[in-house]
Amino acid sequence: MTVPSDRRSRKRLATRQSISIAATRLFMQRGFDHVTVDEIASAADVGRMTVFNHFPRKEDMFFDREEEGREMLRNALQRREPDVTPVETLRLLAHRLAAEDVPYLRFSVRSQAFMATIEGSETLKARARAIRDELAQTISLALSESAGREPADRDADLAAGLLLATWTTAFVQAHRSFQLKQDAREATAVFLGLVDQGTLGLKAAMAGTPYA
Repeated sequence: MTVPSDRRSRKRLATRQSISIAATRLFMQRGFDHVTVDEIASAADVGRMTVFNHFPRKEDMFFDREEEGREMLRNALQRREPDVTPVETLRLLAHRLAAEDVPYLRFSVRSQAFMATIEGSETLKARARAIRDELAQTISLALSESAGREPADRDADLAAGLLLATWTTAFVQAHRSFQLKQDAREATAVFLGLVDQGTLGLKAAMAGTPYA
């Protein structure tokens, strides 16, 4: 995440992170639906309105890295090397993020608890589905821009849908691998292996387009 340079923005970011950390801890301990905004405010030592100033919805405190993920995907496509296709750029991104051990590709006991918290709440599951749909639109737009095509390009829509399905499947299977074997390195290998495998199919599906 980009760190703001001015003091006021840094303070605002620190408050936001404090709220998110407190909320996520409570959600994982007691379940999303059993935690109130007032309890989150108390745990973060802020007022109720401060919580809502940073997070319009309660579930936004749990999925607080959503915009960071979108920005990461957009930046990867905007800065891709001219001789590397958009689809290959995103495959390489997956490998880079895994090598950097970013939090959202970290398979651990804590990440298992995070996933279990989602599964235990219909509200969180609904928001996760909505985020997935929104992310597909973000990827489609970024793909079309990277290829110099108009927004809502149907080839970009197809590529985005297939790519997101690949990453989602890889992510779920990696978590299942960790749940069974408690081996983070093997879970990461499962994730990357499925991303690589799915990318081969994606390239074949998008042959003849500027995305493959």
